[in-house]
Parts: sequence; structure tokens; C-alpha cells
Amino acid sequence: MSRSALVTGGNRGIGLAIARELAAAGDSVAVTYRSGEPPEGLFGVRCDVTSAEDVDAAFDKAEAEHGPVEIVVANAGITKDMLLLMMKEDDFTSVLDTNLTGAYRVAKRAARAMMRMRKGRIILISSVVAMLGSAGQTNYAASKAGMIGFGRSLARELGPRNVTVNVVTPGFVETDMTAELDQAQQERILGHIPLGRYAKADEVARVVRFLTSDDAAYITGAVIPVDGGMGMGH
Repeated sequence: MSRSALVTGGNRGIGLAIARELAAAGDSVAVTYRSGEPPEGLFGVRCDVTSAEDVDAAFDKAEAEHGPVEIVVANAGITKDMLLLMMKEDDFTSVLDTNLTGAYRVAKRAARAMMRMRKGRIILISSVVAMLGSAGQTNYAASKAGMIGFGRSLARELGPRNVTVNVVTPGFVETDMTAELDQAQQERILGHIPLGRYAKADEVARVVRFLTSDDAAYITGAVIPVDGGMGMGH
């Protein structure tokens, strides 16, 4: 039976791969995007997750199109990399507002209907950087680490209503950005990955699809790495 799903930041990269994977599994998928155009074949809603009004409107439109949202993937995120001593306060707070507080806005809006329905799946897309840290990414790492504490606390709150909350932590993923790195940078990064390669966005998407499936009905509060072993032991 088709379920209503909403993926934030679903017009490119990992978010788009997740949206297409859920659609291929039979779900009715809406994606949010802040700029550009909606992806072909998916119901797109323009939304800036730093605005609670935008988030409310996006859910309203998704619900009008596909019914009450049963699956939410909080994927929208930004980076503003800079060493701490040169990082402006806005560079820190804006990344947290998008990545972490944005996930709070999305999850809070989703939880209302899920609690009434007594079912639902919330997946937060964090990062291996949340556990490892990364020089020049104190803002990004803080936002992604915060998602883990937020997600696990939310899992305890919503579990009695049969709503699961899980966190996926991708490592380096094949994107246009990683393709532009020079050979020395590529070799340095790959040297830290036991499997010796980047992830494909589809590999992250399939883990998300599993977490929305009946097979994962008893999994909640989990932090699942998709990082080729890069974060092993953390």
C-alpha cells in the first residue's frame, strides 16, 4: 500500500536518490527544494527549512497531494566551511539553523499526525563527521552531532506511539563536488576509508528505504553508518 513520504532537500544528491528509491518502492513522494527546479517525476514543494511557515506549508501541500505523511527524511543541509578563528558567528549559527533546527522543525511538524495515526518513520541524515570531527567544519560537525542526540531523544518520546526515529550517517559520497577534488585530495580521503572508495548515493538511499520498511519495524534510536568503515569505532 502506497504511503505518503516527504524528503527535504530532495532535488539533488543524496536527497534525490532517497526520494527516487522510496518512489520505486511504491511510496508517494514529495520533495522540498530551496532553489532550482523540482526533480522530474516527483511532486516538488519549494521550502526553506529555516522557516517554520515554509515547513508547515510544505507539509500542507504534501498532505493535500498524497495524504497524511507517514515517512519523513530530514536531509536538507548546508556547509559553510572555515577554520574556527576565521569563522563568523553567522557562518556557525546559519549552518545549525538549517541542518539541526531545520530537522527539528520538520520532525515536529511530522510528529503531530504520526502520533495521531500511531505510526510513522522519521529518518535524520547526519554525517560521519558527527563522530570523527573535521578541521574547518566545527559548525557542520556540531549540527550533525546534534542530530544524533535529537533523534535518540525523539525516539524515546515517540516510541510509545509506534513511531520510529533513526539516524543515518553517510561518509564521502560520489557527487559533483568530490569529482572536482584533485588527485592528492582524493588519495588523502580514500586513505581513510577501509573500503577504498566513495559511497554511491543509491547505497545511502537503500539504507533509508530499509528503515522505512516492515523489516525495520523494531529498529529505533539507531545510528547507522554508510561510510565504508571510515567512522569505525566511533
